[in-house]
Amino acid sequence: MVDRRILINKIDEIHTTELGKIRIRKNLKLNIENIVEYCKNKILNENSIVYSCGKNWYCEVENIKLTINKNTFTIITAHIIY
Repeated sequence: MVDRRILINKIDEIHTTELGKIRIRKNLKLNIENIVEYCKNKILNENSIVYSCGKNWYCEVENIKLTINKNTFTIITAHIIY
């Protein structure tokens, strides 16, 4: 629960790169413009599970796993989990 609060407190710093947007759209099969807002909403979802491991934060919610760099708060990638 502490990890989730830390990440939520930094929600305004969460961002991604142009290549990250492309990668996330492809991996999640999305056709939406604002990928960052989509990911932020997943993190803020009350059912999200956030944990840290090494240099990254991980957020799992519904059937999605987000990977976010701990230092820069850059969304690196996202995957569908089964």
